[in-house]
Amino acid sequence: MKKIFSNIKGDAFGGITAGIVALPLALAFGVSSGLGPSAGLYGAIFISFFAALFGGTSTQISGPTAPMTAVSMVLVAGLVAANDGDLSKALPIILTIFLLAGLFQIGLGLIGLGKYIRYIPYPVVSGFMTAIGVIILLTQILPSVGYNPKEDTEFVAKFKPHAEELLLENILKEEAGEGILVLENFKETITRAEKITPAEIEKEAQTLAAKEASGTIGAIKVLPRALQNINWLEFLLALGTIFIIYGFKRITTKVPSTLVALVIVSGIAVGFGLDYKTIQEIPSGIPEIKWEIFSGFSLSNITPYIFTALTLAILGAIDSLLTSVVADNMTKTKHNPNKELMGQGVGNSIGALFGGLPGAGATIRTVVNINAGGKTKLSGMIAGIMLLIIMLALAPIASKIPAAVLAGILITVGIGVMDYKGLKAIPSLPRDIKLGPIKLSSEVLIMLIVLLLSTFWDLIYAVGIGLVIASLMFMKKIGDLTAERSDVKTLKEEAWEDETGFPKDLKEEVFIKHIKGPLFFGSTSDFQALSLQIPDTASTVIMRLGRMQYMDQSGLYAMEDMLQDLKTKNIDVLFVNLLQQPRYMMERIGIIPDFIPQEHIFKSFKDCVSWAKQNIENKQ
Repeated sequence: MKKIFSNIKGDAFGGITAGIVALPLALAFGVSSGLGPSAGLYGAIFISFFAALFGGTSTQISGPTAPMTAVSMVLVAGLVAANDGDLSKALPIILTIFLLAGLFQIGLGLIGLGKYIRYIPYPVVSGFMTAIGVIILLTQILPSVGYNPKEDTEFVAKFKPHAEELLLENILKEEAGEGILVLENFKETITRAEKITPAEIEKEAQTLAAKEASGTIGAIKVLPRALQNINWLEFLLALGTIFIIYGFKRITTKVPSTLVALVIVSGIAVGFGLDYKTIQEIPSGIPEIKWEIFSGFSLSNITPYIFTALTLAILGAIDSLLTSVVADNMTKTKHNPNKELMGQGVGNSIGALFGGLPGAGATIRTVVNINAGGKTKLSGMIAGIMLLIIMLALAPIASKIPAAVLAGILITVGIGVMDYKGLKAIPSLPRDIKLGPIKLSSEVLIMLIVLLLSTFWDLIYAVGIGLVIASLMFMKKIGDLTAERSDVKTLKEEAWEDETGFPKDLKEEVFIKHIKGPLFFGSTSDFQALSLQIPDTASTVIMRLGRMQYMDQSGLYAMEDMLQDLKTKNIDVLFVNLLQQPRYMMERIGIIPDFIPQEHIFKSFKDCVSWAKQNIENKQ
């Protein structure tokens, strides 16, 4: 406890500064997610406080981030569409998934997976981060030009026939549930259909129009209509915000340019009484627990989204631990990765209970905190308290912020989050694979696959597919390298130093095999060809296994097949310097002693030579 209060002045200044920097981003991420600005604020408040309190990185500032918001945005859009466009119906399921993601993070920390996050291949992370930037840019084009598909009457009118079809389908489902036979009692269906009002049809058509324009593909589809119907005031507000954010950084970086842009452009819009679209109203009271998470809980509703929750958990873990590494480099300290995951999990779980957006460690906010003097966990807790005070005191004022301003802020976030380092490296990376006549870099291919799949299909599956491809390519490379180093050669062609004194009269009788690396599925094909390379004169094979540290199941069965083949040819096999793990594997399935008796296993090549002199007969 003393350590937390050892730097009160620096932590207070760092926390207050980080909280101010977090405000516009929290509002923007909340609006972008589809849950509203309050969700972004609640997420920033609770995650910042509790992740700092329970986490393993002293200077970390946490809250909603671009990657977490991008995944949340897709989830929210899908669940709202599945619930007839009604956010209030979908909210309990959405928050339950956020809660589950937090619990998964706690679990990841408890089982010690924090240290393994660093093994995720860079091309997967690079492609994903660039995709996040592209997604944010594409989805913010519409609000930045003031286009709302629900307000485009001509566009909405196209969906009215489909809207009527869906409303009629709902009536038929209701009647089926009530046991009414539609074909025998069609008058009831007509009676109910006549009660459908034009307003209901309009509302359903608006929901369908919004769904059509959602996501990156939807934004691209309606972009021509958006550009034909630009609201120039909204566009100028967004453009002014972007201009100030980039321009003010050239003057000073001590004051956050996003906050300056938020205050100046919002002040102009309010001060001149402009007719602009505001963000949703922010509640001014203390956040309340969303008890409907528990009262409306249904396992069947959550089951399809367990993988999504796990993805949010892993993504948040990666995001947070990367920021922790940055913090370590700046402060010359060392974070506790598993404790950090548990802290993030607690923060996300509590944030979800109050309707907050999930988040992670935020690099920019953490750097601001450190530069402003933050050194202990207190700084992150103060940042959360600062945001709570701002919300309680300024909620009515903040509710007047133009939506276009937040769209402008998000556009700069989208531009900033892309991995330019990875993109710049594309021309210089070695082209190590061939697809038909085209030579490509495997790392560039993985990055592009993840980028395209994330942007235009599904963020979650894109990362999974990217990891699988990266793993397969890595295993192929290791297999090729291992196969190159594990060449099968006769004693005459290659001899290790201790083999030079091998009895000359036995050289035709003995074939020596050197295995120089793990025997696993990537190297089994060459190994299986061993029996074909043994000269007809050989009656014994000596296998030198001191450099075969590891054997997997594929390698185990390849060894068994090869030994079976040699046994049918009456060729004896001797093992030299067999290591612990491969020996254990071979004993488990009986290779030892069924194929290789104990007396054919030697600790050294010298012992093997002594045995050979006594037991191998020169038949030449």
